[in-house]
Amino acid sequence: MGLVRVVYDSRWLFVVAGLLGYVAYKVHVYNRLKAFKGPFSSGWFEFWHSYAIIGDNQHLKYKEVCEKYGPIARIGPNDLITSSRDVLTHMSAVRSPYSRVAWFHRSFRSGPEKNNLFSETNEEVHTRRRQQLAPGYSGRENAELEGTIDVYVAKLVHLIRSKYLSTAARSRAFDLGDRIQFFALDVINAIALGESLGDLDADADQHGYMRSVETGIKISRVCTALGILPLLQSPVIARRFAPSEKDDAGFGRVMRHARARILARLEQGTEHRSDMLASFVRHGLGTEELVAESILQMIAGSDTSSTAIRCAMLYVMTHPPVYARLQAEVDAAAAGGSVPPVPGVVSDAVVKGLPYLQAVVKEAMRVHPPTTGLFPKRVPPGGDTVVVDGKPVFLPGGANVSYAYYATHHDKQLFGEDAEDFRPERWLLEKDETKLAAMLKTHELIFGYGRYQCLGKPIALMEIAKVVFEVS
Repeated sequence: MGLVRVVYDSRWLFVVAGLLGYVAYKVHVYNRLKAFKGPFSSGWFEFWHSYAIIGDNQHLKYKEVCEKYGPIARIGPNDLITSSRDVLTHMSAVRSPYSRVAWFHRSFRSGPEKNNLFSETNEEVHTRRRQQLAPGYSGRENAELEGTIDVYVAKLVHLIRSKYLSTAARSRAFDLGDRIQFFALDVINAIALGESLGDLDADADQHGYMRSVETGIKISRVCTALGILPLLQSPVIARRFAPSEKDDAGFGRVMRHARARILARLEQGTEHRSDMLASFVRHGLGTEELVAESILQMIAGSDTSSTAIRCAMLYVMTHPPVYARLQAEVDAAAAGGSVPPVPGVVSDAVVKGLPYLQAVVKEAMRVHPPTTGLFPKRVPPGGDTVVVDGKPVFLPGGANVSYAYYATHHDKQLFGEDAEDFRPERWLLEKDETKLAAMLKTHELIFGYGRYQCLGKPIALMEIAKVVFEVS
């Protein structure tokens, strides 16, 4: 009882000591990144950063931060954000010592310890998984890739022409954005799982996946911002609160669909197939790994490509001179005999050779990148010195450095004073080869870079260009 009495009598001393220890810790954390300026309180607490992640306009907030505080700014006690192309490419280079940050990337897990290519933070495992997946994303082991995309481009065009064409007697309004999402979901399911959702045929989100994915992303974003995701992904908590394949909505429903399709395909055998799933199996992926990767494809793959197509069509339709020039290029290609008659679809080789269409696609993705996630990387333990605007900048080891998409792709020094505007001609009229090379290198960052570049980039660009051509 004597020890208890001593502790009780000294309770305020322990409280004061605890407070002093906490203050000392916060001062230490603040000082590590004090060379970088940022919003008020960002050096001491996570409030500003968490609020930005939860909000719908986080990309604009991070853009404002970089414009106000510089190309590397502070957004949290241990978090920086950068708009520097050189820093971003340096962090993601093939032999870079930087690594992915768990608090962000693991929010894309399909379940406790169930990592996919995006959520895997072990760099050796990540590299090995990329090597297993890469052949399936290419044409080498997926000979049906372009043909599959063409099937659903044709279905999209047929849906519009058969159901939504206006006439002098009747105007037929429809939501193009939804139909583009139907298209993207059908394509990625057909490519990844061998069977589409049938949304274009039904002209409806008949399985509720659009709503399910939207709900799941919102929940994941809030949990990530509040820092409770690791708790929710622990096996004990996850069994009760994490997405389940028994759920009627959210990620759980997507997981159930993916598993059912994969099991059905595996029963049919993959030895004589030439598609993405067969390639993954040949390169050693088991059932759980196939489910994890297919969920990532359905969510990330469909969302980014559909967003890019929506934005391209929005900007084309709201800029009549752009639409007129694009339509003239499309008509000239069709008249030249390089495009098959309806219901045929333009080939990838042809759209790659249309300079104005390619400029439209680049500009649409620049003005409104299809994804605006942070994708933070961790500075190696010993720290690292990077060059920003010709000056060396030291980054302390263990700090997280994120990607400010909007600030990077709206950089007025690189893209001109009208960087906020949609002007495809900037990609065709630039005479300074050094500057144009910098613009193109910056554009590459939209789909990631180096060892973190999205494997689905060629597929997405093929989808986008074909749809813009055919719908224009």
